[in-house]
Amino acid sequence: MASVVIYDACVLYPAGVRDLLLRLAHAGLVQARWTDAILDEVFRNLRADRPDLAPAKLARTRHLMRTRIPDCLVTGYEALVGGLTLPDPQDRHVLAAAIRCGAQAIVTSNLKDFPAAALAPYDLEATAPDDFVLDLLDLDEGAVADVVRTWVTALKEPPLPLSELLQGLARHGLVRTAHRLRAVLGA
Repeated sequence: MASVVIYDACVLYPAGVRDLLLRLAHAGLVQARWTDAILDEVFRNLRADRPDLAPAKLARTRHLMRTRIPDCLVTGYEALVGGLTLPDPQDRHVLAAAIRCGAQAIVTSNLKDFPAAALAPYDLEATAPDDFVLDLLDLDEGAVADVVRTWVTALKEPPLPLSELLQGLARHGLVRTAHRLRAVLGA
């Protein structure tokens, strides 16, 4: 059975990283979870930073995220928030959701906001997206490679060569993942 993970807003914000993480979940390599509060943060920041993106397109992306990943939405976590301690109180809802859904990890770029000592009582760990994808590659390199091949094939409007897709992942912090995928895919 695939691990249950919470995707923090910061890893769902960059389109390329979000697309890869969602595709890995859709392929069944991981059981991805998030909350409406996490999605609110993602789309609030996208609207603020990218006014060029049509609201209808953002709404469609959010809808697809909620409908294409089975059981992605965590609810009923709110009562846990007040009893949790993290360096940034604004992140307590992420930890509460992880506890509520029995996640094994929180995938986040903000590791300092989720210290190991705060997560240990809940048998949770925080992992950077680069480490997360590398772990999946270690577990099933062929399946991850298939996900990326399918992704590149699906990018038609506009088409995006594999080398550019991997460069984009590296620009968004998945440097070692991009390097490993270059080797695996012969790019």
